[in-house]
Amino acid sequence: MKLNLDIRSPSKPEWLNLVLEQFDDFLKDHADCERKASAMAMSLVAKYPDRILIHEDLIDTAIEELEHFKMVYQLMRNRGIEMPHKITEDPYIKKLVACLHSGRNERFLDHLLVGSVFETRGAERFKLIEGGLTDPEYKKFYKMLWTSEAKHGHIYIKMALHYFPEEKVYSRLNFWLDLEAEVIDGLELRPALH
Repeated sequence: MKLNLDIRSPSKPEWLNLVLEQFDDFLKDHADCERKASAMAMSLVAKYPDRILIHEDLIDTAIEELEHFKMVYQLMRNRGIEMPHKITEDPYIKKLVACLHSGRNERFLDHLLVGSVFETRGAERFKLIEGGLTDPEYKKFYKMLWTSEAKHGHIYIKMALHYFPEEKVYSRLNFWLDLEAEVIDGLELRPALH
């Protein structure tokens, strides 16, 4: 049973250069992403109250994502960056979420697998950022983040395996990995996590 993901299309060096050049803008998006990740985990608890085997993992994930948001918020405050007045739409998330199945069980599986893909892409990109930064404190912070996001990617697959056969989980996961590569490659580069 494999819990880690291999994304199909690595991020472009141009994306990293843009993030490092416009790091303040990136931090605003990063904060938004952490808030959304926390909310997504908690929404799964609310939408699927009968899936008690995974509630603790979802709650722990939501708390950890909220702690990440707090840390990014503090970085922003230290740099004099204000929180945006609204959360901007994320074209990456929008395109992937549009492909979720509609049946209750199928949608549940898709939510977990898409969560894993989101977290794995985040881990890949945070690792790149850590490698591109020079400030030791920022490097330490982004190393902590990418290891945490990788763990979350594994947790979502583990949660799916509680409720679905391995063959079904990995078959559908392959669909999401192929689609995610297509989506990420087709997006305009911007100083954002996705």
